[in-house]
Amino acid sequence: MKFASIGSGSKGNCTVISNNSTSLLVDCGFSLKQTTARLERLNMNPQDIDAVLVTHEHDDHWSGVRALCMKYEIPIYLSAGTYRAVNDRCLGPINLVDTEVPFTIGGFKILGITVPHDALEPLQYVFETNSLRFGLLTDLGHLTPYIFEHYSCLDALFLEANHDELMLAEGMYPSFLKARISGNWGHLSNSQAIDFVNKIDHARLQHLVFGHISDRNNCRSVLKKLVNQTSGILGKVHYANYEYGSDWIEII
Repeated sequence: MKFASIGSGSKGNCTVISNNSTSLLVDCGFSLKQTTARLERLNMNPQDIDAVLVTHEHDDHWSGVRALCMKYEIPIYLSAGTYRAVNDRCLGPINLVDTEVPFTIGGFKILGITVPHDALEPLQYVFETNSLRFGLLTDLGHLTPYIFEHYSCLDALFLEANHDELMLAEGMYPSFLKARISGNWGHLSNSQAIDFVNKIDHARLQHLVFGHISDRNNCRSVLKKLVNQTSGILGKVHYANYEYGSDWIEII
């Protein structure tokens, strides 16, 4: 299994997961032109995509899904709540994901995980193929026992580290937006993310990717310093950004 981000941040998010038989996107917050160009960097094109899984309806995750999937007749997987939120009955092949019920797409077994975020029915996902497990976990304000249960014993993890608490508090955002970001239905801070990794069983974790990093309330150097100071992570640590995303990362 391998995965890559074609961009991760408050302006757009999209992750590619692939094995020998199946290629999936999680979210698409980019225009069709941008998505195509970003996929080309990974030697892919939209025709290679077997399905798009949507986490929630916010524009940085949803805005490009309709154009991509309508043009290339790609099936969409999303929760019933997200489907109601986008209020679009002309999307083509729709598959509703039942939370906590595993489902398969091609060579992947997938589990949709309920997360606390200010959307109608947001999900994150854990993917399994050939006994390898990859978890994607962004856009949540706090961590629940259910999340800890299903994100332990992964081989790779893409994890939100949205903001540095001090940078957010001292930044230019209005108070209501600061409260939204740092609240229980907002986004994970650097310290929350690192604490989560240290508390789960990460003995087999080969790769950890930090993503959804705010360009106003965080910076890579601050996050790296905290990782180096406090993390007991044994695997390789990567950082995905909006402009480039990440290279292919292979799980073996």
